[in-house]
Amino acid sequence: MAIYEIEQSQKSPTNTKGPIKWVLDNLVATPTHVIFSFLILGLLYITIPPFITWAIIDANFIGTTKASCTGDGACWVFIIHKMDFFIYGFYPESEIYRINWVFGLSIIFLLLFKYTGKTFKAKIALFSLFPIIAYFLITGGSFGLVEVPTDKWGGLMLTLIISSIGIVVAMPVGIILAFGRQSKLPIIKSFSIVYIEFVRGVPLITILFMGSVILPMFFPEGMTFDKLLRVLIVVTLFQAAYVAEVIRGGLQAIPKGQYEAADSEGLSYWQKMLIIILPQVIKVSIPNLVGNAIGLFKDTTLVLIIGLFDLLTMVGLTSIDSHWTGFATEGYVFVGFIFLIFCSGLSRYSKVLEDRLNTENR
Repeated sequence: MAIYEIEQSQKSPTNTKGPIKWVLDNLVATPTHVIFSFLILGLLYITIPPFITWAIIDANFIGTTKASCTGDGACWVFIIHKMDFFIYGFYPESEIYRINWVFGLSIIFLLLFKYTGKTFKAKIALFSLFPIIAYFLITGGSFGLVEVPTDKWGGLMLTLIISSIGIVVAMPVGIILAFGRQSKLPIIKSFSIVYIEFVRGVPLITILFMGSVILPMFFPEGMTFDKLLRVLIVVTLFQAAYVAEVIRGGLQAIPKGQYEAADSEGLSYWQKMLIIILPQVIKVSIPNLVGNAIGLFKDTTLVLIIGLFDLLTMVGLTSIDSHWTGFATEGYVFVGFIFLIFCSGLSRYSKVLEDRLNTENR
């Protein structure tokens, strides 16, 4: 009679999987790893506990005046008291509800855009309708709304307007420039190359200065040009050059067989590029496109040099208020936290898109 031994199942040893295995492989695998691990842990020990003590344990959250802030902790009362300035700038207090409507509508439109199925026409309609509604709500001057000039716009609202318009509008412009750089027509190709290389070789701050100060000198006498509109045009054209290079890299990454397959179907040039090639290009270019978008979002702080009051500028202005002097640190920490939230959100969404569109290994 055969005898079968039944072995009880045992857990995997800790040296083959689990947190101990991760520590052994990543933190203490070599002497170099050990040294850097201790250096990083020491740096964290030096910086994080004091920051938590300052920002949370000893911080002041309740009050209405500077006198409410006592001790050596952070004065978040300053941030709470100046929150409207940080978000809306100098927008009239009685009209702030319009900005809140825009924020609320943006969330609604994003949800509708996400859950309208795969109906391309519906998505395009939603994508086109929101900017129109937002424009009339923010600007006013029609439908019984009080007109608010752009020099009253500021704070986080202005940062989001400049960055979102720059990112969205620069995308089609950059695609056209990328196609132009790949064109076989010498004039179009030369223009695209010169434009892309020139813009990428000049800092954004220089182009902003030229667009705000030098460009109006060429306008006819008496002609005015809204400062914010000038910034939007400059930022869009600047971002388009970087988008064009990202798209060009994506075009080179597409196998030649895809072009030949599209030609074999009898498609025209634009049909081939827009239907077959471009979707594949965007898929492989998502990380770089999102990286450029994050860079543009942070570069909006440069509009200070031409007199626009973005989020960072508003913090600087409010921190020199005679009633709230000495709390600039809290303001800059708040700005850093806001930028961290938005940039991390963009980065996370980029990862989600990459996983969703990564069909090659499924």
